[in-house]
Amino acid sequence: MILSTLDDIRISLELIIQRCQRINSSDDFLKNDEGLLKLDSISMRLIAIGEGFKNIDKLSEGKILPQYPNIPWRQVKGVRDVLSHHYFDLDAEVIFEICQNDIQNLLEATVEIIKDLHV
Repeated sequence: MILSTLDDIRISLELIIQRCQRINSSDDFLKNDEGLLKLDSISMRLIAIGEGFKNIDKLSEGKILPQYPNIPWRQVKGVRDVLSHHYFDLDAEVIFEICQNDIQNLLEATVEIIKDLHV
């Protein structure tokens, strides 16, 4: 179950990276329907990722994620709560910053966790 969830998270992170390729500023999300669709789809993926890591933490009784302290797990899981409970307050700048600064590191950590669990 944990490996399956991690693989789903990996796929979502790769999709976010792909969808952000032509987004150069938060304004790119807001200037047309294509940008808004990307913003919505990325936000939904971030919700799924946060929920996935919450489940992994629960299933592993809090033992896996702390082994990777370079990731701010509380914030990763917390993005899910903010997006799902305050969706109409969605801030394109925050999503842009997450895409620019956090997604690649989270993908690398996810791949590392998958490899470590296969050992």
